[in-house]
Amino acid sequence: MLRRIKGQSTLEYAMIIAVVVGALLAIQIYMKRGLQGRLRESSDQIGEQFDANKTTIERTTTHTGKTVQTVLKGEIKTTTESDERTLSGKDVVEAW
Repeated sequence: MLRRIKGQSTLEYAMIIAVVVGALLAIQIYMKRGLQGRLRESSDQIGEQFDANKTTIERTTTHTGKTVQTVLKGEIKTTTESDERTLSGKDVVEAW
């Protein structure tokens, strides 16, 4: 009789484990969809995605500085001091 009760409790534990595993497998799809939705929402908040056909870069380069050349014993030494540098302009990136 005692053997029969042990076998019954083992069967009950196996059934509980099978139900839990089945439930986890069933909700796995919904969990993936929820995670993908949150990732998509986060990427949409960042801004538009990269599109090679619609990408332009604007830049202008302005450089203000002073270059000094000195000649000592037949050697030319060049020194450049940069005061300000600004970049802007326009480039178009196209698809391959």
